[in-house]
Amino acid sequence: MHNLIEIPNLGSFPPGAGLVSIDITSDGRFRRGRDGVVSVTATGDRKVEFVAFGNHTLAHVTSALGYGAYYPIYPASLEKPVRAVLMDLDGTSVHSEGFWIWIIERTTASLLDDPGFELEPADLPYVSGHSVSEHLQFCIAKYCPKRTLEEARAFYFEHTHREMAAILEGRGRADAFVPAPGLRSFLLALKERGIRIGLVTSGLYEKAYPEILAAFRALGMGDPREFYDAIITAGYPLRRGEVGTLGELSPKPHPWLYAEVARVGLGIPFEERGRVVGIEDSGAGVCAIRLAGFSVIGLAGGNIVASGARALCHSYCQDLAESLDVTL
Repeated sequence: MHNLIEIPNLGSFPPGAGLVSIDITSDGRFRRGRDGVVSVTATGDRKVEFVAFGNHTLAHVTSALGYGAYYPIYPASLEKPVRAVLMDLDGTSVHSEGFWIWIIERTTASLLDDPGFELEPADLPYVSGHSVSEHLQFCIAKYCPKRTLEEARAFYFEHTHREMAAILEGRGRADAFVPAPGLRSFLLALKERGIRIGLVTSGLYEKAYPEILAAFRALGMGDPREFYDAIITAGYPLRRGEVGTLGELSPKPHPWLYAEVARVGLGIPFEERGRVVGIEDSGAGVCAIRLAGFSVIGLAGGNIVASGARALCHSYCQDLAESLDVTL
């Protein structure tokens, strides 16, 4: 079909697949028809742009904070038997997206000094799946451009600390962290077959670890640090008077979290990436896995379709039970 969008090492996609053809990258560096560029295509949310040449492709991860980056696209295949499964946290392992979006909403309300503020449905692809700072920068640009990211982060952590303390004391939102349906049986089935499991999140450790701990407690599975073969988070936040770790400028859809959990955490060489599969429910996560060179199982319920990343998935499943069938 001549209408297919051909992107080397990524695939062939029909016009309605969710990807969008554009003339030039958002940073102005590459233009279709010049310097060997055959096409420029973006995900529906414009978070990742694919610059296709005759036999290779570069992925441009855009940045609301001004630090975009280009990555080569490698071919990805799903080879059996699978050696490792890389799993997202929010939305895939634990249903908590609503809680963290609510925290972003409350942060924006504080910036506006408007307790009644509510995010719009169209905002959802931009306030989930990325880093805290990316989420906040989006809200600042749209709703309160005179406020700063530093002010937003201060409000964010104020709300986060208050709500997390309330949850740990048993008086917070009861629906904040709920294990995904079928999580226990899915994880145990992988363990029984000797498949290694890595947990990956763009969330900061102080908010991410209590989530999986709460889920494991609810499932009677003990300490997640003993269960998972590797856990990677976005580290610790940079605050005045404290030392932070890299995480706000290199989260999903950048490939580094997934690349690190596989290569460093699980010890799987890049050349054996075909026996690694990632499971995600967000468009940013799908792109992160794919840019790291792995196949992706997309999970329904997140923003994969809304973000235009559905076409990048090897498979798209309704739940973890169906994902297990694809994995095995």
